[in-house]
Amino acid sequence: MSSVLVISVVDTLRGHRLLDWLRVPEGVAPTLPGMWGELAHRMQRVLQLREMATNQERDRLAQFLAAIDASPNGVMLLDASDHIDWISSAAADHFGLNQHRDIQQRVTNLVRQPAFVEYLSNGNFTEPLKCPMGHGSKNCLQVYVRPYGDGLKLVLSQDITERERADTMRRDFVANVSHEIRTPLTVLAGFIETMATLPLTEAERARVLSLMSQQAERMQHLVSDLLTLAQIEGSPRPPSNNWTGVSKLMDRIENDAQGLSRGRHTLMFSLPQPCKLCEISGVESEWLSAMGNLVSNAIRYTPEGGSITVTWSSTPEGSAEFSVRDTGPGIASEHLPRLTERFYRADGSRSRDTGGTGLGLSIVKHVIQRHGGELRITSEVGKGSNFTLHVPASRVRYATPA
Repeated sequence: MSSVLVISVVDTLRGHRLLDWLRVPEGVAPTLPGMWGELAHRMQRVLQLREMATNQERDRLAQFLAAIDASPNGVMLLDASDHIDWISSAAADHFGLNQHRDIQQRVTNLVRQPAFVEYLSNGNFTEPLKCPMGHGSKNCLQVYVRPYGDGLKLVLSQDITERERADTMRRDFVANVSHEIRTPLTVLAGFIETMATLPLTEAERARVLSLMSQQAERMQHLVSDLLTLAQIEGSPRPPSNNWTGVSKLMDRIENDAQGLSRGRHTLMFSLPQPCKLCEISGVESEWLSAMGNLVSNAIRYTPEGGSITVTWSSTPEGSAEFSVRDTGPGIASEHLPRLTERFYRADGSRSRDTGGTGLGLSIVKHVIQRHGGELRITSEVGKGSNFTLHVPASRVRYATPA
């Protein structure tokens, strides 16, 4: 009887050791003989497998959240009370939040944009929300909310600022083209009606035909510039093995300038002796278009009696610059950043009077950028303007004299 009692006490002590370990199963299971040892070993094995599975699931969750965080679109998880459970770095940037500090904060207390607050509170998420957000009112977000689980919400955000800007530019472009074409068409239609319904003298008929010819020519220039711009934008990068002599380009531009000016301006073309052997690579017709546009603009906007200086020069770094300086009325500083936009005119009425289509500087900018260069503009009202094409060294070389 006493031996049974001893065995029972020892067995109970072993069970208590196992229970003590199970209460805090962090260390190694106690080494026990018999059934208790086998039970401790199997329990430790089960706990290890569960801990391994938990770690694997935690790693998978971390990888999943890291993949979401790498997306350019924002993701935010809200609980049933609209508190932030998790937020990606993109969403934090979109909404102006802190990815770590703002966790468990109510999102409507942090994002005060009225449209977003109303959209979230209404509960009608069939259509996405488009609203200004983030670092300034110029940024535009498209926000989707998808309910899931027990009152939880998934908030998706996408920065559509560039898309909205492109859409605006496209609408403006269509509107500008329509306006530019409508004016000469209206004039032509009016003249045609006049010639068909009214008896005109030969002098009046000649004048009407001359004006009609001017309007038709204006439309031809517009269509030509549009086609040039479309061709430049849709073409691959210009090759670097097609070389054109700068002296040849300058001669053609000077001849065209003399014909356009018709002696009304003082034209000065400067090509230093060392630069006469200079060659530039790329598309010859595009270089002619860019340089010719700058010179023709200077002639159109410079009053009669003014002077225009066209210079080609080299730099110590091996690059080159084509510069057109005029003594025209100059351009106010607020217009300079937008001069290369399509159809943008600092003085719209005067530009149309001089025959400009509003696309010349846009063509120049696209040409020089395609060739790796830069267009630089300096101007001051009353003191003229200076337009410079900076040609990179990789596009410039000097031919060997014959």
